[in-house]
Amino acid sequence: MAIKVHGSFFSPATMRVLACLHEKGLDYEFVPINMGTGEHKKEPFILLNPFGQLPGFEDGDVKIFESRAITQYITYTYTDKGTPLVYHDPKEMAVLFVGMQVESQHYDPPAGKLAWELAIKPFLGMTTDEAVVEEQEVQLAKVLDVYEYRLAQSKYVSGDSFTLADLHHLPTFHYLMGTRAKAVIDARPHVRAWCADILARPAWQKVIAMQHS
Repeated sequence: MAIKVHGSFFSPATMRVLACLHEKGLDYEFVPINMGTGEHKKEPFILLNPFGQLPGFEDGDVKIFESRAITQYITYTYTDKGTPLVYHDPKEMAVLFVGMQVESQHYDPPAGKLAWELAIKPFLGMTTDEAVVEEQEVQLAKVLDVYEYRLAQSKYVSGDSFTLADLHHLPTFHYLMGTRAKAVIDARPHVRAWCADILARPAWQKVIAMQHS
């Protein structure tokens, strides 16, 4: 099996890559990395990702890291498999590129911090920082106001097809929907419907089943 994913089922970035692989219907080998013992900061993992962050990815002689770079590699390498996840028209692709940048630069900073404080910290037995939560809820609300306007015009954030711009949101939405931050999402009907839609996708449900197992 050529494709290997080195990561953790609880890592949002790892989950993002797994979601893409399942959308494409690709087989892969999962190599678990124990973050609790600091395995991600030691060799051999840091030879794959020198920053010591999950996940790492291999496809034959291709060895890369950064989850969004990995999902793009998968999508463009296996164009004939599964869900397209991108467009072919340059104008539609321009909108998709904007959507991907918005997710990484505007949505993920507050959403990622909230997921850490409200979902992952409690799971690890750590104390949530309420000041950070309150600040980031305000920031997320501002971003989702923009999303609400956008999603009133199209089914997905970059048009009427499910793309990488939508897929990249899945891990943080998964964690946030089990916390008080769900109210920020539910307060915006178009965002709420879109969130429910993408979280229900069969490929994502496979990722969640792996996490639960």
